[in-house]
Amino acid sequence: MGRYTLMRLGVFAGCLVVVWGLVYLGIAPRGLGDSNYVWIVLLALVISAPISFVVLRKERDRASAQVVARVDRMKTNLEQNRSQEDGVDDATRGGVQGQTS
Repeated sequence: MGRYTLMRLGVFAGCLVVVWGLVYLGIAPRGLGDSNYVWIVLLALVISAPISFVVLRKERDRASAQVVARVDRMKTNLEQNRSQEDGVDDATRGGVQGQTS
């Protein structure tokens, strides 16, 4: 997941440099007043999102598979813990019921 995040940040940084260059050269419009930096960042975010969606598809699928595997492993561990607790609880209740009867 960290690799995907770093790659995504790299795509954003590349878009940020390109957008800044286009605004600096006057090809892309400048923001109003002091909002020029906010404009550049927002425009870079809007441009980098679809690029990341297409270019990083394989890495995103790989990260998703890792997350799914981790969640499945946690569910399995949780179910094993529950069954162990149920076994101990049933054994304790069986012993208590046997003594009171």
